[in-house]
Amino acid sequence: MKLIKLGFISLIVLGLIVTLIGLLFPSTVLVSRAVDIKAPIDSIKYSVGNMNQWKHWIAGMNDSSVKIISSTNAQLGNTHVQISQITDSTVLSTWTSLNGQQQLSTIRIIGNSNQDYGVVQWQFVQKIGWYPWDRFGSMMNDKIMGTMMEQNLQSLKKTLEN
Repeated sequence: MKLIKLGFISLIVLGLIVTLIGLLFPSTVLVSRAVDIKAPIDSIKYSVGNMNQWKHWIAGMNDSSVKIISSTNAQLGNTHVQISQITDSTVLSTWTSLNGQQQLSTIRIIGNSNQDYGVVQWQFVQKIGWYPWDRFGSMMNDKIMGTMMEQNLQSLKKTLEN
């Protein structure tokens, strides 16, 4: 009986320690990548601000699970993507998974229309819950999403520069 009680108390203490360590991680995760593109700013804006153009530079957009509903609305497998705002220099979109978890995507185009080149900076921001598995899992966001973002931005560069 003492062994069971000791095991139970140890599990509770271990759970508290893991939760407290998890709370030391930030509650907001930001993953950002950028690329220089030698193309007119208007071409860059059109490619990043119109979901019908995403199939030319975002991997997986030609998959059968992707349904482009309009130029600002798409269903990418289990994720709904909605472009919420387009300005002269930014494209804001919300990526919502089936479980309701949201990520805010911002694509910034740095340059002016007099130039034939620009910098495209893409970032995802995600709010993380207090659960330890959420906090520890967020450590992988940069590796997983960052790699995907780099590949897609390089594809955008290649598409627009050719």
